[in-house]
Amino acid sequence: MAHKYFRAILTIVLLFSVTIIFAQGPPDPFPGRPPRPPGPPTPIDGGILSLLVLGAGYAVKKIHDKSKK
Repeated sequence: MAHKYFRAILTIVLLFSVTIIFAQGPPDPFPGRPPRPPGPPTPIDGGILSLLVLGAGYAVKKIHDKSKK
């Protein structure tokens, strides 16, 4: 039974381990210098809204094409 799910569990473990490994930022190249303040906040609303609209349009097209067949 465990052999049946081994590949899926291994894939999930490897995916999460990769995201944990790359979740840390690079080391500070100048450790003696005080850290820089964070930059201004970046708006992401327009890009996400565009992706949602394009995704919905693509889904409607696929459903429409499938209903024609």
